[in-house]
Amino acid sequence: MELADRAVGFLLSFISLSIFTYYTFWVIILPFVDSDNFIHNYFLPQEYAILIPVCAGVVLLCLLCMFIGFVMLKSKKKMA
Repeated sequence: MELADRAVGFLLSFISLSIFTYYTFWVIILPFVDSDNFIHNYFLPQEYAILIPVCAGVVLLCLLCMFIGFVMLKSKKKMA
């Protein structure tokens, strides 16, 4: 099982590093590259650089609030 855990950890690290590198290049470096350069074909428009993380944060916050609410309701039912 230790080998499977290492493989999953490596995969998650690789995915996280890839997303971080893509986003960093997209937000920090790409604005300084000419807009007619071919590299712009590989990236979404700049508006999405803010929209995607904000939407992901809102969804994550909603899921966290729902989880906390369910736990509170469940613990209240056990006390009654």
